[in-house]
Amino acid sequence: MEISRGPLSVDPGMTLTDAAYRTLHRDIITGVRSPNERLRIERLSRLYEVGPTPLREALQRLAADGLVIATGNRGFSVAPLEAAEFEDLNTARTVIEVQMLRMAIEKGDSVWESQLVGAAYRLAKLDVVLKTGDHDALSDWEVANSDFHLATVSACGSTWLLHVRQLLHNQCDRYRRASVDLKRGERDLAGEHRDIAEAVLDRNADRAAHLVAAHFRLTTEFLLQELSAQSE
Repeated sequence: MEISRGPLSVDPGMTLTDAAYRTLHRDIITGVRSPNERLRIERLSRLYEVGPTPLREALQRLAADGLVIATGNRGFSVAPLEAAEFEDLNTARTVIEVQMLRMAIEKGDSVWESQLVGAAYRLAKLDVVLKTGDHDALSDWEVANSDFHLATVSACGSTWLLHVRQLLHNQCDRYRRASVDLKRGERDLAGEHRDIAEAVLDRNADRAAHLVAAHFRLTTEFLLQELSAQSE
C-alpha cells in the first residue's frame, strides 16, 4: 500500500517546487518516505498530485540538504540511516549548538529570556504527558522540543549558524523519529530540560554547554542501541 500525505498544500506566494520540497522534506523527516526508498518521479507525481518538473527540482534541493541521494541515471532515493553517520552528525550538532548557546547567553536580551521561558513551559507540560506513555502526544512533543532548543540559541546573532544548525537538526530528527522505542521512560527528560533552561537563564554558559552536550550524547547512545538492534 502506497502512503502519502498528498496532494500538496500550496500557500499563497509559494511555488509548486517550494510546496513539493516542503511536503517531501516533512515526509522524509517523519518516516513517511522510508530510508533507501526509491523516489521515482512518476510514482511521486501520482501520490502528491503534482507535475514532474517541480518534483525533480524539489528532489535536487533535498539532495543538497543530504536527505536524498541523487544517483545519476538511476534517479533519487531517500538517504539511508547509518550509525556512523549519526555519530558524526551528533558531533557536528553538539559543536555548533554549544558555540551558539554561548553566543546567545552573551547577547540575549529580556525578550529572548521571555521566549525561552515560554518554550520551556510548553515543553515541560508535554514532557510530563509523554512520561505517562501517551504516544499520541509524540508529534506535539517533537515540535515543543525543537522549539525549546531553538529558543536557547536564537539570540546567537548569526543567520548562517542558525541555518547550518537547522540542517543538522533535520538530519538528527530522522534518526530519532525512525526509532520504534525511544526509551523515553528511562530518562528524566523533564529534569534535563529544566536544568538546561535554568543554566541558560542564569547566564551560566559553562554549565549550560555541559548539560546540552550530555543531553545530546544520551539521546545518541539510546538511538545507536536502537539502530544496532534493528540491524541484528
